[in-house]
Amino acid sequence: MAKADIGLIGLAVMGQNLVLNMADHGYRVAVFNRTTSRVDAFVDGPAKGRSIVGCSSIEELVDSLERPRKVMLMVKAGPVVDEFIAGLVPLLDPGDVIIDGGNSHYPDSTRRTRELRERGLRFIGAGISGGEEGARHGPSIMPGGDPEAWPLVREIFQSIAAQVDGVPCCRWVGPDGAGHFVKMVHNGIEYGDMQLISEAYALMEQALGMDHDAMAAVFADWNRGVLDSYLIGITAEILTVKDSDGAPLVTHILDAAGQKGTGKWTGISALELGVPLTLIAEAVFARVLSSLKDERVQAAGILGRPQRPAPAPPEEYLDALHDALYASKIISYAQGFMLMREATQAQGWTLNYGDIALIWRGGCIIRSVFLNDIKAAYDQNPKLQNLVLDDFFARALNNAETGWRRAATLAISHAVPTPAFASALAYFDGYRSARLPANLLQAQRDYFGAHSYERVDRERGTFFHTDWTGHGGDVASSTYEA
Repeated sequence: MAKADIGLIGLAVMGQNLVLNMADHGYRVAVFNRTTSRVDAFVDGPAKGRSIVGCSSIEELVDSLERPRKVMLMVKAGPVVDEFIAGLVPLLDPGDVIIDGGNSHYPDSTRRTRELRERGLRFIGAGISGGEEGARHGPSIMPGGDPEAWPLVREIFQSIAAQVDGVPCCRWVGPDGAGHFVKMVHNGIEYGDMQLISEAYALMEQALGMDHDAMAAVFADWNRGVLDSYLIGITAEILTVKDSDGAPLVTHILDAAGQKGTGKWTGISALELGVPLTLIAEAVFARVLSSLKDERVQAAGILGRPQRPAPAPPEEYLDALHDALYASKIISYAQGFMLMREATQAQGWTLNYGDIALIWRGGCIIRSVFLNDIKAAYDQNPKLQNLVLDDFFARALNNAETGWRRAATLAISHAVPTPAFASALAYFDGYRSARLPANLLQAQRDYFGAHSYERVDRERGTFFHTDWTGHGGDVASSTYEA
C-alpha cells in the first residue's frame, strides 16, 4: 500500500474537514483519533472512497507515513497537545515534523519548537482560521516554528489554503511561536470586529428604531463598499432569519456571549508589551459583562434606565454610523498591528506585515477588502510605526471623524452602551494629542511615591524628584518604563 503524505490526529469538525480538503487536492492522508470509533465512522462515512487511511493507533499512523514524516495535531490546546507530542517523539526519526494546528498559546509553541529541535525533530505551530467551512474549502493558515520544516509542508498547506487573486492565504510567518501569535492577534481583531458590528446593530435597533429587515438591508448595502467583509455579510444574513413564530431568530438568542480565551490572551500580551490595545480589550470585557446576565437583570430592576428620547430618523444617522464603524475598524487593526510590531522587537522575530494582511484576505473570519489597503500601506512603508499614520488611513479617519462623533453622541443620548466605538475614538484623540494629562499623573506618583518625573525643558531620560510636602526628603524611588 502507498505511504501517506501526511498524518492527522484529531477528527473533530476542523480535523475532518482539513483531511477532506487535503484529499481533494490529491494528498493521501492517514488519520487517527483517540476515540477510535470516530476513525471508523469517518472512514466509512465522509471519507469513504477517498485517499484517506484510518489508523487504530499512533504507531500505525506513524508507520503509514512517507519520510520525512509529517504529523498534524488538531486537538484541544494545552496539555493534550503535549501528551500527543510525548507519545509521538519515541516513534519519529530526526527530521520528521510535528504540526500543531490548534489554537495554542504562542509561548507553548515557542517552547515546543525549541524542545523538539533538541531532539532532532521539527515543529510547526500553525494558526488556522475559517471555521468549518474554511477548513473544508480553504482556510487562512499562519505557520510558524522551525524554518527548516516549512519547505516540507509548504506545498500541502498552500494548496489547501484559500486563494485570493491566485495567491494562497498561507505564508511562512516566522520562527518559534510567531504563527500562533499572529493567529492570536487575528482572533483579538475578530473580537473587536464582532463587538463593533454588534454596537452598530444596537444603535440601529434602540436609537434609530429600525426593524430587523431594514437593518439587514443596511448591512447588505454596507457590504458592497469599504466595509465589505465576511462578518458584515453574515450579519446581513442573520438578521433576515425568522424563528418559527415569525419573529427574527436573533431576538430569541440569549444575550450572553461566550469566548475561548484567545481574546484574553491578546489583551494580556498587550499589557505585557505595553501596547494600548484598548478596543480589543473593551471587546473582551463586553463579552464578560454580557455573561453577567442574571446580575444585569437584577441591576436593571434596581438602577433603572434613563428615559430615552424618541428614535432618531435613520436617514440622518446611518451615514454617521457607517463612518463610526469604518473608523473604529481602522483603529482595531492599527492596534493589532502595533501589538505585532512590539512582539517582533521583544521576541526577535521579523514579521512581514504586508504578508500577514495577504494571509487574512481569504478563508479567515476577518477577511475583507479592507486588508488590501493594509497590504498597500506596508508595501509603501514596511517600517510604518502605526497604520493610522499611512496617508490612506489618515485621510479615512479624518473624513470619518464628524460622523464618528455624531454616532458616539447618539449612543450617549439614548443610553446605548458602545464601549468599542467609544474606546476607539478615545484612542484616536489620545494618539494624535501632542500633550496629554499624564504630567499631572506623574506629579501625583512623585508626590506619594517619589517615583520621579521628566521635564519638558530638559533632555529625555533625565529624572527629577520634588519634595512636595517640604518634609519628604530628596531620595527618589526607582523608575521604570511600562
